[in-house]
Amino acid sequence: MAPNKKALTKVVYKPDSQSTDEFTAIVNLDEYKKWKEGDSTIPLTEVVDSFSVFFSNQGTQGILGKASNQQLENVFGTHKDIDVIEQLLKKGTAQAGEGLDQRSGQASLNINRGSFNVDTRGKNAAGGL
Repeated sequence: MAPNKKALTKVVYKPDSQSTDEFTAIVNLDEYKKWKEGDSTIPLTEVVDSFSVFFSNQGTQGILGKASNQQLENVFGTHKDIDVIEQLLKKGTAQAGEGLDQRSGQASLNINRGSFNVDTRGKNAAGGL
């Protein structure tokens, strides 16, 4: 990887193997691997990029939006961010991404075309525009 790129890794949890629903968190891969192997001394704040949980009902190619409290309650039994993240990290699988160019902050071509697109405007990507 080029020295000006920051690695992005996501942990994806699919509650049902037949569904396209996916819940995603962005993590630091090295810390995540240590945490997943049982190193309980690593705080979750060092494992995850943030405590935001993203949701897509279109699989890995869909646009990620922030999961609602109701979605989190239905799947994880709680909407408390720490509890949800902990379950997602335990049950999910890591998927590495390309990265961001540190100079421009732009995502690489593959990320722009794939599942690292995040819609923070609400449910509808069009946002009523």
